[in-house]
Amino acid sequence: MKELKDRIRRDGIVKAGNVLKVDSFLNHQMDIKLFEAIGREFKRRFADAEVNKILTIEASGIGIACVVAQSFDVPVVFAKKTQTKNIAGEVYTTKVESFTHGRIYDIIVSKKFLGKGDKVLLIDDFLANGKALEGLVQLVEDSGAELVGAGIVIEKGFQVGGDALRFKGIRIESLAIVDSMDEETGTIVFRGDEQDEQ
Repeated sequence: MKELKDRIRRDGIVKAGNVLKVDSFLNHQMDIKLFEAIGREFKRRFADAEVNKILTIEASGIGIACVVAQSFDVPVVFAKKTQTKNIAGEVYTTKVESFTHGRIYDIIVSKKFLGKGDKVLLIDDFLANGKALEGLVQLVEDSGAELVGAGIVIEKGFQVGGDALRFKGIRIESLAIVDSMDEETGTIVFRGDEQDEQ
């Protein structure tokens, strides 16, 4: 998605440890016009999937998932990272390791919001080592719902997550796949850059 890649090149900041900061437009301050374009693109890519529910994980996936859900006209469910008093009754739960925060979380979804008959599209801002997405996949499998795929805004193609999940047969549509980043120069190389230039 050229508009997204251009924005990452302009406003993204490459930090040490393979960190790409996009908090000025994606996951802290949010550019809703860009999100609307992202939503339309995911709707185009998953038009054949009969999505009736979108699942994401708190917190940075929620804003994107909500705008994407408008394109599909379906509800969003988000996996919570902590058990709270307002999740009553039966839940699906699994453990997730966060690349960004370097810790392990329990993620939880109420059984009343996910189950048989649901055709679930996962949405997240980043795919790096794939642990968050693996956790969401596990919740969908545990619920008996059907996983139709995952829409990722930015995938770090030089990390193992995307390839490992695709190897398991999961359909992943990433709008921008970063093949390399250089902290010193700030250069970001995207998969398909050669085609974009033609």
